[in-house]
Amino acid sequence: MIVADSSPVLLKRRRLTTPDSMEAQEAKAKFDAVKERFGRDLRVFETSLVSASPTQVSNDDESDEFYEFTAEDYYRILGTKKQDKQLKTRKLREAEEAARRSKITKAIIRVRFPDNHTLEVPFQSSEKLQSLFDLLMKVVAHPEIPFYLYTTPPKKQIKDLSVDFYSAGFIPGAIVYFAYNLPKADDAAAVSGPYLQEEIMALKGLDIVPEPVEPAHSAPEPVTTAPAATAPPQEPKSAGKKPAKPKWLKL
Repeated sequence: MIVADSSPVLLKRRRLTTPDSMEAQEAKAKFDAVKERFGRDLRVFETSLVSASPTQVSNDDESDEFYEFTAEDYYRILGTKKQDKQLKTRKLREAEEAARRSKITKAIIRVRFPDNHTLEVPFQSSEKLQSLFDLLMKVVAHPEIPFYLYTTPPKKQIKDLSVDFYSAGFIPGAIVYFAYNLPKADDAAAVSGPYLQEEIMALKGLDIVPEPVEPAHSAPEPVTTAPAATAPPQEPKSAGKKPAKPKWLKL
């Protein structure tokens, strides 16, 4: 299950078109330094809300009524689950689940912050959600301020950190939302600065273009042709010799 929001968004990413340029080398050095420090491949994008004007974009959380889960939604999801489980034994379901789990080994998680920045981090699908929270404690600008993550729609806070990304449905990727767990008055003062550390924000929009790999040119294989079939040699006929006439034949 891929968790996504209802608003169309555009991730601004600045690609480096000259891999051998000094700019690309500096970008690679930044990525390597961050990976060595935090043990993860991190990417930072700026999220632009296409459908909303700048005056309509707000950092405040939507009210719970905005994410209201209706009875119609419940019965539709319930009916889908019943159809999936019909005529399936327990062993068959377990075998199918094991097959799906073996095929999907990575989970690309995007954490969206209220200042319209997105942090992208790859995880193993077998890792616990606790690993995501542990990483955020290292990269956010104010780790001393309590925070929580939630998905939408409907708005649902992530509380059980003991489950893995696969069991949580965050495969092959998911979008989760970051929010401070503070009263509105204190929260307004806390969001005055960036949500991520300066070292992480330095990765904003960077993306290294891999160097093109030239195909190996192998020598053409010699074409062998089968020899043409030759007719068997025929005995040469003696020229000018008439066939002998039998003695019993009288003319």
